[in-house]
Amino acid sequence: MGIIAIAAAVAALTGIGAGVGISMATCKAVDAIARQPEADGKITKALLLGCALAEATAIYGFIIGILIIMFLG
Repeated sequence: MGIIAIAAAVAALTGIGAGVGISMATCKAVDAIARQPEADGKITKALLLGCALAEATAIYGFIIGILIIMFLG
């Protein structure tokens, strides 16, 4: 049971990676908008797409962690 909990915890750690990725992307987007305010629309679209993809990886990791607990636990 211990190894299953460790595997589920490692799968759930994808949320940390997604959080760091989204925060870095937001930082760079704000910096880019500050440097070039007229490109606000394009930067925002790219930022939202990147954040959605990063959040999807966190959700996948969460679901895999739940599946590990349910089917192997």
